[in-house]
Amino acid sequence: MIWSKVIRGITLLSLTGPGIAGNLFLFVGHAYAFLTRPEKKPIHLILAQLAFANTIIICTKGSKDITVCFHLRNGLGTATCKTVFYLGRVARGLSMCTTCLLSVVQALTISPRTSSWRKLKPRTAWQVLPSLLLFWILNSLISSNLLSYITAAQSTNGSGITPSGSHPYCHMLPSGLTVRWLFLTLMALRDIISQSLMGWSSGYMAFRLCKHRRSVLHLRSSRSRRNSSPETRATRSALLLMACFLLFYWADFIFSFCIGSFLTNDHTVLNMKLFLTLGYASLSPFVLISRASHQPPRRGARGDVGKVHPAPPPPGAER
Repeated sequence: MIWSKVIRGITLLSLTGPGIAGNLFLFVGHAYAFLTRPEKKPIHLILAQLAFANTIIICTKGSKDITVCFHLRNGLGTATCKTVFYLGRVARGLSMCTTCLLSVVQALTISPRTSSWRKLKPRTAWQVLPSLLLFWILNSLISSNLLSYITAAQSTNGSGITPSGSHPYCHMLPSGLTVRWLFLTLMALRDIISQSLMGWSSGYMAFRLCKHRRSVLHLRSSRSRRNSSPETRATRSALLLMACFLLFYWADFIFSFCIGSFLTNDHTVLNMKLFLTLGYASLSPFVLISRASHQPPRRGARGDVGKVHPAPPPPGAER
């Protein structure tokens, strides 16, 4: 029992500390670039919102698990429970929708200039701002039921159920069947649409990358063949980001389903679920940062003609 708490604490600290630092670095870098540069690029707003949403996920999930690990029950009232669970649910949906938008924008960016899809590519940050605001509104409404049904454990007298499956200090009051299925349907539609778009855009990016590599392979020297181009590395970073999200999402879904179905309290399973819940939010900024750090500077406009545009890099890099 003691070792399980130690392992859970180590897992929690190893994900929350670096995750918050990486997302704050990403957020500050893109916010600074958006505010100071004359050209307002869509990528700056998209990645700033993604980093902000991931930071909220880490903070809310981390605070819930810290109260469980250290038995800090006195600090959790009904208002705190509502705030923590509501912000966590909103941020999770916001992270999914923003990742989807990032994938779609990148797919439009690398589409051929003669393609009709290319006309949908946002040219300035103001063209993606309505979509980002819409994500906030939709996810706030979809998660609004938590504000009515989440309460502190001492207020339920044991009559509630835990919304997270592993948090003993905040309970969810029983809701009507109509309300429950309404919000479940809205969340399912959001997830299905977002992940379908992510799957389509990722497949399209992979197809365009392979086609581009085949078309220019005969023009490259042997030295160039050994070294991947910046465009190749950048597109791979976008594909890796989408793959990470889908992997963590579905693994977390399967673990949550198993925990809910079998009501297991196995500490290994709960520690795995903690890692899967925080995995994408904590690791995604380092995927972007590490990929951009290996990209050499652009050579100039002439060298860019006919090239596939790279995926959105982290702070300070240019597309």
